[in-house]
Parts: sequence; C-alpha cells; structure tokens
Amino acid sequence: MAFRIYTKTGDKGETSLIGGTRLPKHHIRIEAYGTVDELNSHIGLLRDVTQENETKELLINIQDRLFTIGSHLAADPEKNKMQLPPIFEEDVVVLEKAIDKIDAEVPEMKSFVLPGGHANVSYCHIARCVCRRAERAVLRLAENEKVEEIHAKYLNRLSDYLFMLSRWYTLTLKAVEIPWKPKM
Repeated sequence: MAFRIYTKTGDKGETSLIGGTRLPKHHIRIEAYGTVDELNSHIGLLRDVTQENETKELLINIQDRLFTIGSHLAADPEKNKMQLPPIFEEDVVVLEKAIDKIDAEVPEMKSFVLPGGHANVSYCHIARCVCRRAERAVLRLAENEKVEEIHAKYLNRLSDYLFMLSRWYTLTLKAVEIPWKPKM
C-alpha cells in the first residue's frame, strides 16, 4: 500500500504528538510548533529571494534548527521515546555573530523604522513578527509544560537576527529606510 498524505485521524479536531498522545488541534503545544513551522516557511521564502551565499547558507541552517525545535515541541515530553536532535548554545552564538557582523556594517539606528522599502526587507519583517509570535507561544507552553529554555532563547535571538538582516538588505539593496515619526 502506498503512503497517503491524509490519514483522516484528525478529522474530529485532534492530532497526535510524537509519543502517541492525542491533543486538540487548538492546544497551545500544537499552536507553538505550528507557528514554528509557519516561521520556517517564511524563512524559506526569504532564502528563495536571497542572492548572497553566506546568508543563504545561514538561512538553511536556521531552517534546520527550526525543524529541530518543532520536533521537540511536537513530542510528548513524558511519553516520547524517540531521540531528537538537540539545540545547542552554539546555535544561539551563530546568530549572535551574524548580528554583530551586520551591526558593524549598517548605520546606527536613530529611531524606529517603518517595515518595508524592498520585498526582501519586508520578508524579513514578516518573518521577524512570526518569530516573535512563535516565541510567545513557546513561552506560554512553558508556563505549564516542560519546554527546553534554549528553544525560546533561540527564537528570541532569531528575531533579532531577522531585524538586523532587514537593515542589511536595506543598506545593500539601497532601499529607503523610513524613520517612524509619530504624529502628535
């Protein structure tokens, strides 16, 4: 029998975690890994429009790390017997080094900026916002269930990287960065 993409087991609003536990599809755990998956798709879009190889390679690495985080979130912390790949402190350091490199190249920020100016810049900002939402979902889950702290830390740093990448694109693509000037 061939593999089928549909199982029909979720037709009544539940899904299974790694380890067999069934949860409603609106459960915060499902929301958390679903949002990480959504973020991964946005990173894929960003990778598709990226011309620079070093950035593209980092984005591929980020997608791998997001799959890893998602697999941990999709596993029942008590019943899972599958060995999942870890997230390391070094993964966070990789993002910090990339942030520092960009920070040395872009002009100093003197105000908040409006998202946009070029499609690549906008893709970064959309991914950054989804990343923040994923981080919030992971932190909400961690209030009541076991979640490794490194997962939220990685997402926090990733959102910083995505912001800095937006600034780097603004600089290298000669996009116009519009400062936010609140109307009073």
